[in-house]
Amino acid sequence: MKGLRKYLTPFAPDQSGAVSVLYELGGILVICDAGGCTGNVCGFDEPRWFSRKSAVFSAGLRDMDAILGRDDKLVEKLADAAGKLDASFAAVIGTPVPAVIGTDYRALERMSAKKTDLPILTVDTDGMELYDVGEEKAYLALFRTFAKEKFPIEKGRIGVLGTTPQDLSNLKAADQLKEVLKARDGSRAVCYGMGDGLEEVKKASASQKNLVVSPAALEAARYLEKTFGTPYEIGYPVAKELVPKLDYAGKKILVVQQQVIANAIREEIKSRAADAEVVTASWFSMKKELKEEKDVALKEEDQYIELAGNGQWDMIFADACMQRMTPKFEGTFVDVPHFAVSGRVM
Repeated sequence: MKGLRKYLTPFAPDQSGAVSVLYELGGILVICDAGGCTGNVCGFDEPRWFSRKSAVFSAGLRDMDAILGRDDKLVEKLADAAGKLDASFAAVIGTPVPAVIGTDYRALERMSAKKTDLPILTVDTDGMELYDVGEEKAYLALFRTFAKEKFPIEKGRIGVLGTTPQDLSNLKAADQLKEVLKARDGSRAVCYGMGDGLEEVKKASASQKNLVVSPAALEAARYLEKTFGTPYEIGYPVAKELVPKLDYAGKKILVVQQQVIANAIREEIKSRAADAEVVTASWFSMKKELKEEKDVALKEEDQYIELAGNGQWDMIFADACMQRMTPKFEGTFVDVPHFAVSGRVM
């Protein structure tokens, strides 16, 4: 049945993804809602909220504010917050409320900039898409707003795009990536939005190349390539740690994760056993250029249950919360946490 959930909890919506991208950058993040969306973001969708605070606010829209489109009220509140906080920028992030009333984000951006003297970016999320769509929009808005100057290229600098807890499911993932890349060829990794701040975003053009670790960051990498000529590659160098030492020779394996990590796990398995047959699947974005013929874009629980439970797989790599969806599976189940699916971090 379409939309029926018996096992999985609802996935984080697009506004949560947008907040995840901007969370550590020192800005005022205003979620344009009455309060409920902000509560969900801070209480469920952003694991850093419990260890690292950020200036995340609800617009606190009342019924008549929303109905009459009183943008001036929002701008007034934002200006008040900007006067009390040491912030580098402000971001207004959409929810179903502004989507329904047709909020003019460009006008809101101009009004807010005049009142606060801060750079303003807006993300037109509507709460109807999943987190990765919001991340994609936020990355583009971020680099279009701040990465404007062409800096000399710094040899060995790698810009890492896509580092959010939603995608990497590990609050130490940025440190791991930096260590792996430094050990590999001495590169200095800059993980935008997870460990590295707004100043590094402004210097994005200084990167020798970019590394895309999430499909949600692919459009931003293309934008930076078009704007500054920065080449990019796609992959997840830490994938080796997600693949245990098992016999993969001749095995049929299903990997369910965000697309870039799923592909990296496939590559790691194939490097150990060239004759292994590995198919990837994801509940989220599946970019055509990253898909192989048999890869699957999942939409419904029944679709996964049928795919994983048809008896053809020797191994399944997926978040542990999905193991109970196929109780008759007799092969090897390898737990690969995905925060966006289960709310679990490594």
